[in-house]
Amino acid sequence: MQNLSEIADHPLRCFLLTQDEELIASFQSLWSSDQMLWSVFSDGQSALERVFSDPPDIVIAEQFLPGINGIDVLRTLKEENVYRQICSVLIIRSEALSALTCASLDADELIILPAPANALRIRVEFALHRTTMTLDANPLTRLPGNASIINAIQRLLSSGMDFALAYADMDNFKPYNDKYGFSRGDEMLLMAARLIVNTVTAQQRQPSFVGHIGGDDFVFILPIDAMEDACKHLVSDFDAIVPSFYDPEDRARRSILSHDRQGHELLFPLMSISIAVARNIDGKYTHYAQLSHVAGQLKKVAKATQGSNYVIDRRR
Repeated sequence: MQNLSEIADHPLRCFLLTQDEELIASFQSLWSSDQMLWSVFSDGQSALERVFSDPPDIVIAEQFLPGINGIDVLRTLKEENVYRQICSVLIIRSEALSALTCASLDADELIILPAPANALRIRVEFALHRTTMTLDANPLTRLPGNASIINAIQRLLSSGMDFALAYADMDNFKPYNDKYGFSRGDEMLLMAARLIVNTVTAQQRQPSFVGHIGGDDFVFILPIDAMEDACKHLVSDFDAIVPSFYDPEDRARRSILSHDRQGHELLFPLMSISIAVARNIDGKYTHYAQLSHVAGQLKKVAKATQGSNYVIDRRR
């Protein structure tokens, strides 16, 4: 699980809604001021007004408050499209549990008091971690998105571990999407995502990671000595599956009639996959942008060859 420094590179702003001075002190003692900045509210109405004018990163609300109670405060936030992405934590007392149902709660995490200070910290950090992952995930494939990809690469670089980073995208995806429509295009993306995940998982090696940059662009990470085998399987399996996503006449012709970016009608081959692999050996790179740059150059080489293929940077 990420710690606060991995979730954000700045202090997180937290609105704490409670009248319990002891609880306030407990929360404020758990993180330093360069990790968490606190604003404390004794009632729900003033907290909501402040949220709407100056949204925080997280709202922690106790159930019983004057006026609008904590449950209704968090429900109000989740009902608003603009504010529903704010991480929310509800605090309830154990004696009030019997009167509650899951359907009546709308929060990202639940803290039941009494609880030790360490439990408070873990619950809050878990809620922030889960919210961050959910917001970053690609809405179609549910794979980690750009922020998670960068964090995963940077953590490996900081660890000094050798690893290989692959960038993969599908050639001729746009003509397919234009001819067959977004629904069938989404099916192609889901197939590619499942295929990459299954290929990486089959290696049963660490470090491993799969992310979805967006559109038809994916990344995956494996140990250096496992990457080429994964690329071979991915290329072979992709080419075997792709024809089944085309109509019979296009499949027989092994091409489709569609339009290029200038609007010209052309014949496009069936989709293929191009993979560019950059390797970090003996701490060669220190920043994800360096690896990304190398992989971007290699991807141009991979895409210059028709059909599915992979290119690995074998320079040390």
